Amino acid sequence: MPELRSSTRQARLRSRKPDDQKPAEQAAKPALPAPQRAGKRVPPPAIRGRKGAAGRRGGAAPRGRRKAVEVVDLEAGQGRGDSPKPVVGQAVVGEAKNVKAPEVVANKGLRMDGESAEKLVAADDESSLPVPERIQVGNSPEYITDRKLGKGGFGQVYVGRRVSGGTNRTGPDAYEVALKLEHRNSKGCNYGAPYEWQVYHNLNGCYGIPAVHYKGRQGDYYILVMDMLGPSLWDVWNSLGQTMSPHMGACIAVEAISILEKLHSKGFVHGDVKPENFLLGQPGSPDEKKLYLIDLGLASKWRESSGQHVDYDQRPDIFRGTIRYASVHAHLGRTGSRRDDLESLAYTLIFLIRGRLPWQGYQGDTKSFLVCKKKMATSPEMLSCFCPPPFKQFLEVVTNMKFDEEPNYAKLISLFDSLIEVPASRPIRIDGALKVGQKRGRNHEEDEQPKKKVRLGSPAAQWISVYNARRAMKQRYHYNVADNRLQQHIEKGNEDGLYISCVASSANLWALIMDAGTGFLSQVHELSPVFLHKDWIMDQWEKNFYITAIAGSANGSSLVVMSKGTPYSQQSYKVSESFPFKWINKKWKEGFHVTSMATAGNRWGVVMSRNSGYSEQVVELDFLYPSEGIHRRWETGYRITSTAATNDQAAFILSIPKRKPVDETQETLRTSAFPSNHVKDKWAKNLYIASICFGRTVC
Repeated sequence: MPELRSSTRQARLRSRKPDDQKPAEQAAKPALPAPQRAGKRVPPPAIRGRKGAAGRRGGAAPRGRRKAVEVVDLEAGQGRGDSPKPVVGQAVVGEAKNVKAPEVVANKGLRMDGESAEKLVAADDESSLPVPERIQVGNSPEYITDRKLGKGGFGQVYVGRRVSGGTNRTGPDAYEVALKLEHRNSKGCNYGAPYEWQVYHNLNGCYGIPAVHYKGRQGDYYILVMDMLGPSLWDVWNSLGQTMSPHMGACIAVEAISILEKLHSKGFVHGDVKPENFLLGQPGSPDEKKLYLIDLGLASKWRESSGQHVDYDQRPDIFRGTIRYASVHAHLGRTGSRRDDLESLAYTLIFLIRGRLPWQGYQGDTKSFLVCKKKMATSPEMLSCFCPPPFKQFLEVVTNMKFDEEPNYAKLISLFDSLIEVPASRPIRIDGALKVGQKRGRNHEEDEQPKKKVRLGSPAAQWISVYNARRAMKQRYHYNVADNRLQQHIEKGNEDGLYISCVASSANLWALIMDAGTGFLSQVHELSPVFLHKDWIMDQWEKNFYITAIAGSANGSSLVVMSKGTPYSQQSYKVSESFPFKWINKKWKEGFHVTSMATAGNRWGVVMSRNSGYSEQVVELDFLYPSEGIHRRWETGYRITSTAATNDQAAFILSIPKRKPVDETQETLRTSAFPSNHVKDKWAKNLYIASICFGRTVC
């Protein structure tokens, strides 16, 4: 058995009896039906008020006030089992010292919400709806609707032939055009003209974007009249036996980077870069080797009208793009920026040359999760092993970019110099790179420091510990604690005036953090073979205990700590197979905030409480430690308040407290072993463990 260790941080203390402490005021709590004690216990449903309780029981509500309970997605068929004897201790409060406040890690600021258009991929099937046989919008000529060219997330595209006139192959006077029709009930319309229209209007004349000659509404459809183009890169790839030469891939790379540079200079990111959205000009025309980028339905702004970059955010329930080619940031629901288009382009290029990407073939509801996990676990060396070095170098650069970093387009183009042949043999024109007069020398910026690689292809798990600045107090930790030793450590801590503030698990052994600064009046705990034992938790809720710390082990067992003396007025929790952001977002709207998190194997348990003391909360979820996201949140006044991790992902809840602390200093630490060698150094700076977990931090 691993060696058991413990340590204590001492400070000047003064005792205080529980009777001397005033418990936080409890909000009025609706009645809860009394649990059935005889035979198999039937879990009571969630009750929101006394009237509802009486209605469900078919009689009057029981007297007295009980805990307002909402149990969501709990373990099915759990028995009561034998719970360990609760441990109740005495509260001890640390004596404050007059110490100089340490330097604040991040300055407090205001949270600003970006105005980027968050468009979800539409799933509307409009193919069954009749389209107009003849179309005329605005001042356009009249067109006959001919064959269907394709269907995207936000509309359908048809060939339009002029009823009369038309002498050119392109332009407003073309005899054959592309008609993009979007139904008025489409998600892209949002009770008005399609969002894509705004993007085309702002990008009018942008290099590599096809021209829109007319637009308007006819019947139930919003219609764009555009130039007809030729085959997509997907079509070309298929016609070449589902492979492309590195030479052709390099030409595509250079021209695509140039097109994206012009698009980005207008303040937009495309959001859905893939082979199907790159088209060549019409065969037999002077532009048959010219590359175009189409389908702007998922485009969004990366730059505000003020010229500032849009604000960073993460919404794990929102995915925008195509799963195969999307950036990992898009999978994780982060605000789109220029790096995402370039990462999608890297996957597109490697796909065209290799003919396949390692994450193809996943199916089912967890497809996006599995694909993102595979992308994060695949190093650039592995992904581009059958491609010339420039493609690996390009992938390394774009996957290491920061959210608001300005790409060095000239440097990215220069990576492919050695693969670009003489103009006569180029399968794709590279006018974009040549026109702007970019200095494409390979040696510029040689003094630039190499960035730390993000995706190593070697997943690893670590201890993640979070430290907050506090007045000097007594804190104690235990780690590598077996089940049969847990009780004695808790009892000893209670005797010394300490209560559990956070718990964690690694290798089916427990870690305890106990301190004198919790403000709790009493505390109970249960070690259960099931993850978050429903019946025991509900019994403690009825006794006015609230969940204050939880941990789960790899074998599915859990340690739940519940306390009196919290400010909470209502509590709810959820157990799920994936991180339950949609549920969290729903509860935020109801006035709840996350107050505890844990994992058991790949299962997540999240506890949310009312009257938590937080005004705002956000989530950082990743397949590695999300350093950039956490630092950006720190800069806007957020601090980590809950952590949890599985072998695949790490999640952080960051909050803004209603009452600003005197010292906002917060630090995090990642260590392979429990951070016993570092904790005392933190204590010396009055930094105390506030949260701890063990799980994935490196890909």
